[in-house]
Amino acid sequence: MTILDDVKAELPKTAMISEITYEGSELIFYTKSKEFFRESTSLIRRIVDKIKKRVEVRADPSIVLDEEKTAEFIRSTVPAEAGIKDIYFEPEFAKVVIHAEKPGLVIGKSGETLIEIKEKTLWMPDIKRAPVIDSEVIKSIRKMLHKEVAYRKKFMNELGKKIYSPGKDVEWIRMTALGGFREIGRSCVLLQTPQSKVMMDCGLNVNAAAQHPFPHLDAPEFHIQSLDAIILTHSHMDHVGMIPYLYEYGYRGPLYCTRPTRDMSVLLLLDYLQICQRENKKAPYTSKGIEEMIKHCIPLEYGEVSDITPDMRVTLQNAGHILGSSTIHVHIGDGLYNILYTGDLKYERTKMFDMASTDYARTEALIIESTYGSPEDELPMHTEGEKDMVDAIKRCIERGGRAVIPSFAVGRAQDVIAILADSDINAPIYLDGMLWDATAINTAYPEFMARSMQMKILHKGRNPFIDPRLKGIGSHKEREEVFNSTGPCVVLATSGMLTGGPALEYLKQFAANPKNMLVFVGYQAEGSLGRRIQKGWKQVQLEDGKLVDLNLEIVTVQGLSGHSDHRQLLDFVQNLRSKPRKVIINHGENSKCVDLARLIHKTFKIESSAPKVLETVRLK
Repeated sequence: MTILDDVKAELPKTAMISEITYEGSELIFYTKSKEFFRESTSLIRRIVDKIKKRVEVRADPSIVLDEEKTAEFIRSTVPAEAGIKDIYFEPEFAKVVIHAEKPGLVIGKSGETLIEIKEKTLWMPDIKRAPVIDSEVIKSIRKMLHKEVAYRKKFMNELGKKIYSPGKDVEWIRMTALGGFREIGRSCVLLQTPQSKVMMDCGLNVNAAAQHPFPHLDAPEFHIQSLDAIILTHSHMDHVGMIPYLYEYGYRGPLYCTRPTRDMSVLLLLDYLQICQRENKKAPYTSKGIEEMIKHCIPLEYGEVSDITPDMRVTLQNAGHILGSSTIHVHIGDGLYNILYTGDLKYERTKMFDMASTDYARTEALIIESTYGSPEDELPMHTEGEKDMVDAIKRCIERGGRAVIPSFAVGRAQDVIAILADSDINAPIYLDGMLWDATAINTAYPEFMARSMQMKILHKGRNPFIDPRLKGIGSHKEREEVFNSTGPCVVLATSGMLTGGPALEYLKQFAANPKNMLVFVGYQAEGSLGRRIQKGWKQVQLEDGKLVDLNLEIVTVQGLSGHSDHRQLLDFVQNLRSKPRKVIINHGENSKCVDLARLIHKTFKIESSAPKVLETVRLK
């Protein structure tokens, strides 16, 4: 007897079930009875309460309304203000997918419109927000998933069979550090029980000087064929950069993350391949690896509990770092052991995000980052950083100058845009480089932002990403027009450390004029051009060999980091609902990891350690 048989036994004979299948951890029943499809909600709710699994009833394809008539009904029923962009059908899942600028209007008050579509057409509506700014990445991902729907159905069913296979006793739990311990870059954690092998993050070190840029995927503990699942915290390359490699070399299991993390990851991974090609470097994978990653990705919402192996259940919650970033809570065995892996963490409210969630009923082991884990790492409040940046730019604008802000495309750029949109700066704000594409993806996912930002965007009509002062730069010609303009302006451009990208072009153009300003809003790594300028260099040599004299004002703004300082990290531990028995430190320079481990042990009397790469820790 399987769990599917158990659920089927609860259904009446009139249910007319034509197919029973898994969809990952969900149980799906297809019915040929229109009445049962329309009236089974209360029964299914009772079954879900009993078995504690997600169950869904869908209409058999033989009884759904014709596709053309369904599309006509949807367009005539949904208000025009919803801004429906596209309607397409996935008969394999009995779903109609509706892309709309305002999904709330498609759903209707208390879900009335959605219920009407479902009951009249018998299709299961799947509503997706269309980005306000066109995003080729989102279009391509959604198009590909639609094309691969038949494969996805088979994949999800096979995955469900594995998840619901008989469990074994969890006699031990081990964690192996494959990368990102006592270092920053190539984050990769392998979690093992006698039955399951799950990886959390698999990044690369993008620092050109890194001696070991990739995780230790050659470690004896790791075998790609036996890997059951990957869970991804967020889309920065030091966490996602090597996941396509696993797919390129044969992994065909699931990748769990949020939808914005999936989309942002694709943007950054494709950009990485382009950079490798431009610099004549051999990338560790091709676009095929990225395509396979998309095909096997299973997006989760914050707070959604999902079984991923017979003895592991995962929940993602807001990490406060960038759009869609998550902490990972892994529940092992039948209430036996709980692990919380923070990824990159911001435990402070910012313009874009609420502080990282601490709402976990149980946490036996905590794996926490330590980027700013030393006692001397005290960052100003985010609000102070916001004020300092705006004041500096206003000073530049008032004297007729132009300000260039080198920025990371994902995370920091959108934070800066939100701050500038809230200011009274009276000048055009140009967005150049990949950050325009990243900002477009942000417009599709306001529900992953701070509640205050959601309120602004969804209810007050004040979307910072479509502020009239914002202007995208999409070509060399448009960039030349900015160079040749004489009025004050603000330019956000990649890269954040001036290691390449259009930011260097603007620096060349703006450097000679003392009215202009270079504003650093992010960390400048040792050896980068940004760090040399911060140290006071008045003349720098660019990639093309050209010497540039720096007469413009240099400003460094502190406090806008997406990471927590040591006080916030301690506050995060303090405010967890349950006190961990063990704390493991990662994602920090050697001294930061050791310092934070010592601080946590001293403050909370918890066993704390800072393992090195390739060390294995037995958790149970």
